[in-house]
Amino acid sequence: MSSTATAHHEHPENATLFVANDSRAHWHDQSLWFVRSKRDKAAATLPEWEELRVRASQIKQHTMSRLADHLEEFERNATKLGAVVHWARTPAEHNEIVLSIIQKHAGKKIVKSKSMLTEECHLNPYLERHGIEVTDTDLGEWIVQLLGQPPSHIVMPAIHIKREEIGELFHKHIGTDKGATDPPYLVNAARGELRRKFLEADIGITGVNFAIAGTGGFVVCTNEGNADLGVSLPKIHIACMGIEKLIPRAADLGVFLRLLARSATGQPITTYSSHFHGPREGGELHIILVDDGRSDILGSPEFRRSLNCIRCGACMNTCPVYRRSGGHSYETTVPGPIGSILAPSRDAKTHKSLPFACSLCGSCSDVCPVKIDLHTQLLTWRREIAVRGLLPWSKRFSMKLGRVVLGNTWLFTTAGRVGRWVFPLLPRFLVYNRLNPWGKQRELPPMPKQSFRELYRQRKRP
Repeated sequence: MSSTATAHHEHPENATLFVANDSRAHWHDQSLWFVRSKRDKAAATLPEWEELRVRASQIKQHTMSRLADHLEEFERNATKLGAVVHWARTPAEHNEIVLSIIQKHAGKKIVKSKSMLTEECHLNPYLERHGIEVTDTDLGEWIVQLLGQPPSHIVMPAIHIKREEIGELFHKHIGTDKGATDPPYLVNAARGELRRKFLEADIGITGVNFAIAGTGGFVVCTNEGNADLGVSLPKIHIACMGIEKLIPRAADLGVFLRLLARSATGQPITTYSSHFHGPREGGELHIILVDDGRSDILGSPEFRRSLNCIRCGACMNTCPVYRRSGGHSYETTVPGPIGSILAPSRDAKTHKSLPFACSLCGSCSDVCPVKIDLHTQLLTWRREIAVRGLLPWSKRFSMKLGRVVLGNTWLFTTAGRVGRWVFPLLPRFLVYNRLNPWGKQRELPPMPKQSFRELYRQRKRP
């Protein structure tokens, strides 16, 4: 089951729909802040936490500076281990390669572990159009798949859904008791259904968390063990990875494994960190390396560091905008602060509103395990959106007006004096109406009787 295609809407429109359900918006906010708090506690247990972040950032910067060399090294070593390495420039090429492997083995039923790259490539609907059944085996992914939705978070795909809704969904699709909301009961029912899918599968597909150039192996991290089971029963394993998932040496892996789970969910390490080196006996391992605009980002000095991302989701868990507007409001595979950099890098016109879905508080940069300067890049994207002429006229006009007022001392002081006198006298509907979207969820503060300048002059007098 794939998500239904819809017309693109700007982030503010989508966010308005999400916050219209006030209780859900607050619940979503608190759920993610709970995970962010767990991250802080986990980080505090490691005295060397900041040193690990610096080291991870340095490793990633080195890798990106020699990415082509490391990719060729990975291909050589993976091939020596018996894997078949494929290269894909675009999502379409990636999907065609996956389909060709499946058709070569007459596969009809696929089990897939969580993979943001296959979401990026819209692999599920592509394969379904060719008569192939795809089952996402990560519990959260399976839930949103049954709902016909994309994930709303890269680590917790169903964080926006309450257990009462999951109970109704499972009753409809797998026949659980009507009204059941007990998590252990629902999880066991899902396990039984997914176990049948594992046993029937012809081919297993996984993502890749880290690929090691020096060994030709790669690591998949899960908490449910679904990736392990999904590639242990079928003989064909297809691993799909973006080219930025590379690290140079096996010795570097420990740095990232110590950072990933602590940043994502506050765990010391993921329950399963599975290493793959070549195919299983009598089987095949196919590794697909996907570009999809990553080379263009690599060529951009301003945004190159966004490729350091290890997809932990920490920036989403801390972001006040993401927590209050939901992941679907971004309409991109990777939402939140990092997604608001990556999405415009691929299609600035479609995603021009995302760099403005940010308060520039800098919390995302503070928690990023690989020290990406996220808020700085978001600010840079705002300038880039303006330079490309993609800002709506309302923003351009208000900014020009603001520049004139702020650039003229007399205008600034006069506007303040008039505002302090006029605003309290205006009828409420003149200030808070459809023509003032800023006022939808905000109240102007009480107007002070004197400006700062007036107070300063008054107190300066002897």
